Amino acid sequence: MTVTLPLVLVLGVVAWAAIKFLGIRMWAAVAIALFGFWLAHTFLAPAVESGTRTGVHIVNGTHI
Repeated sequence: MTVTLPLVLVLGVVAWAAIKFLGIRMWAAVAIALFGFWLAHTFLAPAVESGTRTGVHIVNGTHI
């Protein structure tokens, strides 16, 4: 069975859990999100995307 979830939903749940159970402050979660948006517009974006895709393929057990 394959379940497809939007990445924003998954990250939202992770952020909520970190704030609720780990005691992460809201400003820290917002700062991390803003840093992620900034990072997406730099020269490192292709490396981050490639690493993310590789990680997803390893977790799913699929190979391209």
